[in-house]
Amino acid sequence: MLVGLMGAGKSTVGKRLAARLGINFIDADSEIEIAADMSIAEIFEKHGEPAFRRGEGKVIERLLQDMHKGNPPGGVLATGGGAFMNQETRDNIARYGVSIWLRADLDLLLKRVARRNNRPLLKGGDQREILSRLRDERYPVYALADIVVDSVDAPHEEVVTTILEKLNEYFAQPQGHPA
Repeated sequence: MLVGLMGAGKSTVGKRLAARLGINFIDADSEIEIAADMSIAEIFEKHGEPAFRRGEGKVIERLLQDMHKGNPPGGVLATGGGAFMNQETRDNIARYGVSIWLRADLDLLLKRVARRNNRPLLKGGDQREILSRLRDERYPVYALADIVVDSVDAPHEEVVTTILEKLNEYFAQPQGHPA
């Protein structure tokens, strides 16, 4: 389960990681939009962030359960940037999989989010200031992830290779937990 700030590469890297592993890729934000029959921006606008977060938690829990029951089970799930902030969501991710934080520096995040204009949390303010605040709030929680991988300004395949190496190290430890 990939976690991290918007622009960290969760969806792009996640698709490539799933392909390399030969398993399904699921983007939680896309699934939320399908479930709500509206865009995330519309959900924020019509219902507010707290309602979005409640729905997000329910959708992620359902996706994790479905992935666990799948034939074959498993998959790569890219979560929204705020999903891992919810304790229940973190517990569900821990119950059903391995959390991987794609950590990126502020300049790289800014470069990547500038490519799209559909991020509700970045509307109406200075993107650097907003991302800096989110980084300060969220990075201590993201640090609770099982694995940390730096998302760098390089081909995404390099990040995928690093994730695979760290997954191998993770599962080589007793009960899949690093010493």
